[in-house]
Amino acid sequence: MSPPKRVAIYVRVSTDGQTVENQRRELEAVATRHGWEVAGIFSDHGISGAKEKRPAFARLLQGITRKDFDIVAAWSVDRLGRSLQHLLSFLGELKAKGVDLYLHQQGLDTGTPTGKALFQMLGVFSEFERAMIVERVHAGLRRAKAQGKRLGRPRVSAAIEQRIQRELTKGTGIRAVARKLGVGVGTVQRVKAEAA
Repeated sequence: MSPPKRVAIYVRVSTDGQTVENQRRELEAVATRHGWEVAGIFSDHGISGAKEKRPAFARLLQGITRKDFDIVAAWSVDRLGRSLQHLLSFLGELKAKGVDLYLHQQGLDTGTPTGKALFQMLGVFSEFERAMIVERVHAGLRRAKAQGKRLGRPRVSAAIEQRIQRELTKGTGIRAVARKLGVGVGTVQRVKAEAA
């Protein structure tokens, strides 16, 4: 007989006046019904899902990375994070480590065929979102170029470029010129290439 699945229970409430007890008790009952072994309970009190610093959530992520659990159980999808991007990143981490997800309120269990299908659909949406972001960036760059805007770092003045050329003709190295004149190495390399 295979060993029981190790479950990490994650509970969170966003205000100090609330308690995680109901979430914890319900998720422990789910673990018992499924025959899961509770490997850890991670609890963030009075912390908004939008906050980056969630100590228990950070420890949960470390456990996922170490493959300490087979499944993560949470009360609801909104307990994991407020933004879709954050949630998709978390789901990607779970999938990469082969860890399943159980969401009590949504009735989602990625250990089942239906849950796996939903997981894969979320992955497709994540990929689509990334592609859309890339396309918006490229469209913005094309628009800026069409409007005649210069892209990249601003160029140094003509006087600085002349000083760079003088230093280079003296035989001073590229890094030494950059240090002496307080410009980037790339700027010196560009001036040298344009002068050649």
